[in-house]
Amino acid sequence: MNFNLADYSLLPVLPEIVLAVGAMALLMLGAFRGERSVTIVTGLAVVLLAVTIVLEWCLPAGKLVTFGGSFVVDDYARFLKTVMLIASAATLIISRGFLTNQARIFEYSILVLLSSVGMMVLISAADLISLYLGYELMSLPLYVVAASHRDNLKSTEAGLKYFVLGALSSGMMLYGASLIYGFTGTVDFAGIAAVAKTGSIGVMFGIVFLLVGLCFKISVVPFHMWTPDVYEGAPTPVTAFFASAPKVAALAMLVRVLLTAFPNVTHDWQQIITFVSIASMGLGSFAAIGQKNIKRLMAYSSIGHMGFALVGLAAGTAQGAQGVLIYLAIYVVMTFGSFAFILSLKRNGQSFEQISDFAGLSRTNPYLAFMFAMLLFSLAGIPPLAGFFAKFYVFLAAIQAGLYPLAVIGVLTSVVGAFYYLAIIKTMYFDDSRGAVDPMAGELRTVLTVAGVFNLLYFAYPGPLVSAATAAAKSLF
Repeated sequence: MNFNLADYSLLPVLPEIVLAVGAMALLMLGAFRGERSVTIVTGLAVVLLAVTIVLEWCLPAGKLVTFGGSFVVDDYARFLKTVMLIASAATLIISRGFLTNQARIFEYSILVLLSSVGMMVLISAADLISLYLGYELMSLPLYVVAASHRDNLKSTEAGLKYFVLGALSSGMMLYGASLIYGFTGTVDFAGIAAVAKTGSIGVMFGIVFLLVGLCFKISVVPFHMWTPDVYEGAPTPVTAFFASAPKVAALAMLVRVLLTAFPNVTHDWQQIITFVSIASMGLGSFAAIGQKNIKRLMAYSSIGHMGFALVGLAAGTAQGAQGVLIYLAIYVVMTFGSFAFILSLKRNGQSFEQISDFAGLSRTNPYLAFMFAMLLFSLAGIPPLAGFFAKFYVFLAAIQAGLYPLAVIGVLTSVVGAFYYLAIIKTMYFDDSRGAVDPMAGELRTVLTVAGVFNLLYFAYPGPLVSAATAAAKSLF
């Protein structure tokens, strides 16, 4: 084996290095200043994430490869890293109230940054080893963040559940990776694609176990069991984080590994993805109907939305990948808008947790009620809001790939899912008011407004997002 220094250039990993070194510097700042540093560490962490996004787009255009081909930066990675980093920054912005009023822990922001480094590695992984390293670096801080509200029993329980089930899924994924290596003789995605041209039973078992780990992180059926309990128990800003950034990274890797490592056995994994997609859309739509707690409802909603995103992947085409990317970008915006609303609602300092607490909100705070109603309509896929276009692109890809039953089931489960979103709107607009709510924090109002405006006006100018997603999807093929 010839050692070529050019194969180990650090330029493609410069954003990751800056983010990791910056996180370490903030850790030192927090260690020396203690609780007093919470506000400044959080602010600097947001700035660091913004700098990382800029660095990512300042890298040379085209495909960059380093570490002997195990780390790749292409249009696909740039697009999804940007979406993921924006989600991480939004998490820290909406966490300000939680960090200053409830849990004064500077480590929270550091953990979000370190998890983001893992997500960036995962999105750029081009072999099974870098995939696993990125996955673990992403996951370990998440287990701690879930239990970050140390005085809350539910938060501690959420962290423990997430850790135990996450460790199980990691082990199964590693077993799948070892099976694939054993039957193909390589860990490199391109090498696997060259060998895995026939449906070897060993490779198929490897794919199934590999999918377990990634499906667990995006919480799709049948690996969704942890989601409602962890979403309810974790602090609300952490729930918003779980519902967005890790799902972007895990789904990004799911798309990359299936389309680049197993393009010759598409028919085999297509059946698995189709089943998982249908099961997730069905469970997400029906199980949410009986929920009374808003965070549990959002958990089932997120399971359903990941099912819709997988419709695009099931197509196995460039258009399907484009649909997944557009869906993820719009989903992240809708999620943060919704959680900014949920976080902002307090009465006499007490946070709202039950859907019944929203009763008559339109009379006391019409702006909040209108913005949330529009986000709920968008989550339901009502035109001409952004959520409608997200579903349109994945369904269109499925139809063009000949997956008519999958597209039809997707549309039907969308109609069922609309019921519980409309039930919340009915509570806000037609039930008797329970009194005025506390004033909304400035950062939450900003996030809600940005998400709401994007959601309402996306149809007028969808071009930039669609063209960026198209270029990103094409770079995989």
